[in-house]
Amino acid sequence: MNKSGIEKKVLHKYRNKGTCEHEKTRNAERFLITINILGSSGPVRFVVKMKDLVSGVIENALKYYAREGRLPVLGSDASNFLLYPANAGCDALNPLEPIGSYGARNFVLYKKKVISPKNNGGWKAWLNKSLSFKT
Repeated sequence: MNKSGIEKKVLHKYRNKGTCEHEKTRNAERFLITINILGSSGPVRFVVKMKDLVSGVIENALKYYAREGRLPVLGSDASNFLLYPANAGCDALNPLEPIGSYGARNFVLYKKKVISPKNNGGWKAWLNKSLSFKT
């Protein structure tokens, strides 16, 4: 009888695996996110921790993207990118805040636009200069 009682406890333990409080809190700290990268053929999906910073998530997404050999080549500098929630029409996420504080699971990654200084008035100045005749 004792042996069958122990067997019942062991079987009960394995049947209820993952339902103890420690397992629930450990799994609650992690979640799957989906990042759509502008110009890419499909999303990038990976698991992050609630406490991971947005900048770290951007770095991980870029590494994962490069490891898969996707095109277009984006580079590896996370400071050149902005992460937006896919569902909300709000501003870019703060890179110094944890990703879990936003409550979103779907994101869009954009490359920052580089603003080049205007050189002598732009295309109008170039056109006027090229059409002017020297006398």
